[in-house]
Amino acid sequence: MNGNEKLEKARERIIESIAQNIHLYGLTPSAGRQYGTMFFHNEPLTLDDMTEELGMSKTSMSTSVRALSDLKLVERAWKRGVRKDLYQVKDDWYQSFLDLFSIKWRRSVSFHSAAIRRSLAELEELVNDPAIDDGLREEVTIDIEKLLYLRDYYEWLDRLVDAFEDHDIFNLVPIKKPEKDTPNK
Repeated sequence: MNGNEKLEKARERIIESIAQNIHLYGLTPSAGRQYGTMFFHNEPLTLDDMTEELGMSKTSMSTSVRALSDLKLVERAWKRGVRKDLYQVKDDWYQSFLDLFSIKWRRSVSFHSAAIRRSLAELEELVNDPAIDDGLREEVTIDIEKLLYLRDYYEWLDRLVDAFEDHDIFNLVPIKKPEKDTPNK
């Protein structure tokens, strides 16, 4: 196996790894292959470039690029003299993860917190209703305790999202500094 073949084999292994794990971002394996392919290019690519390299339709490439862009994993690029849209992988994988985590969990926290507030208000009104029997009051009281636990959990999760957005997470889990060693050492 010559040097170019070894390089391609090493790259293909990473591209396939990305394709297998991109579902964590809610994307398809083909979008993962596209992302992995873009990752190893040192120049921005057009949809035509990606279509040629990956053998997928331009429509499929466009859909995947839009999804990757929505997740802030790729961005449009500009190059003098090129009229077609160019795309490149964003350099900061840490920020990309923070953005994805924050967007998804902030939405979830908001949705659940609103439901908990509404349900707690209804249950507190019910538990204070003198017309209900003791058995129902006991069930409602247990449910209120469960919802208070959930409320505390989502308040904690909200603070965790804040720690991601404010980059305080890096105080707890620092980014490893790049090693100066060469791969041969």
